[in-house]
Amino acid sequence: MKTYFRLLSFAKPIEKYAIPYILCTIIAVVFGTLNLALLVPLLHVLFKGTGDVEVTASEVITKPTSFSDLGGWFTYYTDKLYYDLGPYEALKYVCVVIVFSVFISNLFRYFSQRIMENLRIHTLLNLRKAVFNNVMDLHLGYFTNQRKGDIISKIASDVQVVQFSVTATLQVIFKEPLQLIAYLVVLFSLSAKLTFFSLLVIPVSAFVISRIVKKLKSQAKEGQESYGKMISYLDEALTGVKIVKAFNASRFVKKRFNAESEHYSKVMRRMARRQQMGSPVSELLGVIMVAIILLYGGYMVLEGTGELQAAEFITYIGIFSQVMRPAKALTDSFSNVHNGIAAGERVLDLIDEKNKVEDAEDAVEVSSFESAIQFNHVDFAYGDKQILYDINLTIEKGQTVALVGPSGGGKSTLIDLIPRFMDVTAGEILFDGKNLKELKQDSLRALIGTVNQESILFNDTIFNNIAFANESATQEEVEAAAKIANAHEFIMKTPEGYQTNIGDRGSKLSGGQRQRICIARAVLKNPPIMLLDEATSALDTESERLVQDALYKLMENRTTVVIAHRLSTIQNADKIVVLEGGRIVELGTHIELINKNGLYKKLIDMQQFAEA
Repeated sequence: MKTYFRLLSFAKPIEKYAIPYILCTIIAVVFGTLNLALLVPLLHVLFKGTGDVEVTASEVITKPTSFSDLGGWFTYYTDKLYYDLGPYEALKYVCVVIVFSVFISNLFRYFSQRIMENLRIHTLLNLRKAVFNNVMDLHLGYFTNQRKGDIISKIASDVQVVQFSVTATLQVIFKEPLQLIAYLVVLFSLSAKLTFFSLLVIPVSAFVISRIVKKLKSQAKEGQESYGKMISYLDEALTGVKIVKAFNASRFVKKRFNAESEHYSKVMRRMARRQQMGSPVSELLGVIMVAIILLYGGYMVLEGTGELQAAEFITYIGIFSQVMRPAKALTDSFSNVHNGIAAGERVLDLIDEKNKVEDAEDAVEVSSFESAIQFNHVDFAYGDKQILYDINLTIEKGQTVALVGPSGGGKSTLIDLIPRFMDVTAGEILFDGKNLKELKQDSLRALIGTVNQESILFNDTIFNNIAFANESATQEEVEAAAKIANAHEFIMKTPEGYQTNIGDRGSKLSGGQRQRICIARAVLKNPPIMLLDEATSALDTESERLVQDALYKLMENRTTVVIAHRLSTIQNADKIVVLEGGRIVELGTHIELINKNGLYKKLIDMQQFAEA
C-alpha cells in the first residue's frame, strides 16, 4: 500500500478533484439506489390496479413509525395517491418520479466520471513529468549500464498502466463501497432477516478471489520487464537497420525479438487467465446466492410466514441482483491494482534514481574562462572498472591540447570529465583554480562546446538543429554559423533551405553534412572552450576537407581539447597527451615526442593518423 499511496501523491492537489467527485458520486448513488427502491410503490400500484391485492382505504392512513422504513414511506405516499387520484394518475406520478430520479442519477454520474478522468490525466501528466525530468537530470554514467528500451518502456508504457489501474481504482474504492452500502441500507429496510442470510456469500467470495489473484503482482512485474526488453530490441534493430542488413542478420534479429515477444505473450496470457477468472467466479457465487434467496424468500412469501409481501420481495430480488455489480467491480479492481502497483514500482525506481553529479548547496556560477583547467591526481572508474589512473594535466587558456593513443586508453572519458558529465573517483579537476564540484554545472557547460565523433542530430529542421536550445537565435546568426562551418552552401540546395526537415538522426543528410551541422551548432554557441572528437575518417575526400576546414575555423582563438585523428591537428597542437591504459605515458609537443622515440613515435611510424 505504501507504493499505492506514493503514486497517489502525484495527484496533488487531489482535493481539487476529490471534493466535487465525492459530492457528485453521493448524489448519483442516492438517486441510483432510489430508482430501484421506487419499484415497491410501482408494483403496489400495478398489483392493486389488477385487483390481485385487496387493500382498504383505512390501511393507507397509518404512517410508518420508523424513519428508516423506506419501503413503508414509499408505500404510504403511493397508496395515498392511489386513493386520492385513482390508479392511473398514481401510476403517472410514480413514473414521473422514477424518470426524474434516473435523470439526476445519470447526470451526476456523468459529472463524477468527467472529474475522475481529469484527475487521471492530471496524475499521468505529473508522473510522466517527474520521471522524464529525473531521467534528464541523471549523470551520464547511469545510461551506460541501462537499456534505452527499458527506460522508454517505463516512461511510456508503465506510466500508462499506472494511470489506468492505480488511479482508476480511486473511483472504485469510493464509489462502489458507497453504492454497496446504499443497496444494503435498502435491503435491510426491506428485510433484515433475509439480508443477514444473503451476506454469507461475501467472505466466501473474498477468500476465493484472493486465492485467484495471489500471483498477479509478480507476473505483472515480469511482463513489464519483458516489454522493456522488447522495446530495446526494437530500438536497436531500427537504429542499426543498415548493419543488420549488411551482416545478413535479419533472421537473428527477428528471432531474438520474436522470442521475447512470445515470452511476453505467455506472461500476459497467464495474467489474463487469473484476472478474468475473478469476475466470473464472483458473479457465479452471486447468482447462486440469488437462487438460494429466491427459494428461501419465495417460500416465506408463498407461505405467508415472512415479513415481505410480493411487491417488496420482487424489489428485494432486483436490488440484491445489483449488489453483485459493485462487488464485481471491487473484485476486478483488486485484480488490476496488482498490475498497476508493479508498474508503479518500476516508475518510482526511475524517479528515485539519484543523480550522482549534483551541484553543491554553495555552488557558485562561473561566467568566463580566465586561466587554466588542471587535472590533479585524477582517477576515474565505472563501478569496479578503473578507466583513468593518476592523471596530472594542465590545459592553459588559448591552448590546443591533442589527446592521442590506442583505442580504449581513456581519451573520451578524460574529455567527458571536463564538463562534469561524471565525477572523478579520486583527485580533483580545477577550473580557474576552483574545483569543478564547487561550480554550478549549467554555468560551466555554458562555457563549453562539443562536437562528437557521432553526429547527434534531431528529427527537426536544419535551423532548429543549429539553434538547438537557443530560442533567441536569429536567422542571420544561424546562417553566419553555417557559413563558418562550410554548411550554408549545401543547406541552400535542400528543398526548403534552413526549414528542411532532416529526418530521424539526420538520415536525409550525408555524413559530412551532418558533421558540419553539428559544427555550426557549436559555432553558434561560441564558447571559449571546445571539446572535439575530430572524426573524419568515415567521410569522402571532399566532405573530409570541408569538415576539417570547418573544425580549424572552430578552433581559432579558443581553448581546445581534441581527440586527434589527423597528423596536421597533432602537429599544430600546443601540447600532445599520449594516453595508454588510462595513464599519461608521454606529454609534450610533436617534435619533443618524436625525439623521445616512445609510443607516440611508434604510432606515427605505424601511420595511425591521417595525413593533412
